[in-house]
Amino acid sequence: MNITLSADQKLIEQARLFAKQQNTSLNNLIRMYLQSLGSEKKKASRAEEFAGLARQFSGRSPKGFKFTRDAIYDRSLKEP
Repeated sequence: MNITLSADQKLIEQARLFAKQQNTSLNNLIRMYLQSLGSEKKKASRAEEFAGLARQFSGRSPKGFKFTRDAIYDRSLKEP
């Protein structure tokens, strides 16, 4: 899909120079930036989900439940 952007000529020249210094094109820089926007949104969404789960659960195990040392370190996978 093609899009048209408007920007000051000086800004475009500076961006092209920066792209050249990064061994890429202005088009690719803009594409990477747009991809990062979607990625940041996913990160924020995951962080919000985690915070909600942390508030929902107290973080305490059922009364009397304890992990064994082997379970904590998962030693069963290391034994032949």
